[in-house]
Amino acid sequence: MRIAFIGQKGIPASASSRAGGVERHVEGLALRLAERGHHVTVYARPYMNPGRMRRWKGVNIVTLPTIERKNFDTIFHTFLATIHVLFQRVDVIHYHSVGPSTLAWMPRIFKPKSRIVATFHARDRFHEKWRWFARAYLVFGEWAICNFPHVTIAVSHDLQIYCQKMHGRNAVHIPSAVSIPSTKIGNDMIDELGLETNGYFLMLGRLIPVKAFDDAIEAFRDIKTKKKLLLVGDVSFDSLPYKMKLETLSHKDERVVLMGHRKGKELEQLIAHCYAMIHPARSEGLSIAVLEAMSHGKLVIMSNIPGNRELIDHSGIAYPVGNVKALQDTIEWVLSDPVLTHLRGERAKTIVKELYSWERLVKRTEAVYRNPLV
Repeated sequence: MRIAFIGQKGIPASASSRAGGVERHVEGLALRLAERGHHVTVYARPYMNPGRMRRWKGVNIVTLPTIERKNFDTIFHTFLATIHVLFQRVDVIHYHSVGPSTLAWMPRIFKPKSRIVATFHARDRFHEKWRWFARAYLVFGEWAICNFPHVTIAVSHDLQIYCQKMHGRNAVHIPSAVSIPSTKIGNDMIDELGLETNGYFLMLGRLIPVKAFDDAIEAFRDIKTKKKLLLVGDVSFDSLPYKMKLETLSHKDERVVLMGHRKGKELEQLIAHCYAMIHPARSEGLSIAVLEAMSHGKLVIMSNIPGNRELIDHSGIAYPVGNVKALQDTIEWVLSDPVLTHLRGERAKTIVKELYSWERLVKRTEAVYRNPLV
């Protein structure tokens, strides 16, 4: 099949600090579909592909202009990508996220022989960065992602239920995936950073308010431990004030370190050798960062939002979202019981192997592409 992905910032995801879970999801899916013999095209924004690569690991990359402003970046690029794809020979057009899916009506009308699919990654309107007009548009986007495509894919059961209850859409549940890492991961790079195995808690993600990293920093302040709290991630072009807030908070506690963007083997080692991960997000679909930590056999302390609770299954610990005192108590509990921490981490790895493998995701997505009854 000839498949086009629209809505993501682009690939390769690991090369840019602006990439998030959607980009890692698209990259993994696109590469594996190409390996299975499909002709795959991913639309990219210029800042994701500064070298203007046209092909990467068997995947075609089409780089189109954008407007680098939070209210225009996604929708402007999606519009150009949609216009471009209308003139291409393509069997499947796959939109990602609610905002881009508002334009899925165009190929439904002007390219009726193509199959239109959209993946619902998260209810983005709950991100604090959006003002009333953008939130209203994203509410429309939630309706659009359930009505314009031939098929809607939900990455979590929570989103699947939401689609059915609020919009009468029987979405197909296909969760995100991660790879199970090698059991032999070195520690030379964390040694160079002055870190020790199990000597730190890790937070991972873009520095945006909805991730609530400030809650974790405040909770950590009154905990008596020599372990550090590392925050790995970089700022989006529209969230500099939040980064400044995190820097101010980190200056009050020398154990808190903002690591910036890390990638490749260095990031792998940072995850593999942490004591546990902390994920205090206020809103999330299905977190790739949490799945990555689980794949390394790490317990994750996470907020009790539905997307997070779906992942735990006795492998992590949830606390009431936004409750800094409860988060502090949970961290202290994990610190006091390394045996529990290890056992739940091992269970986490088992869960990822069984439910969140790439083979499972690719086969089920491919079935959606092929089956006109789905």
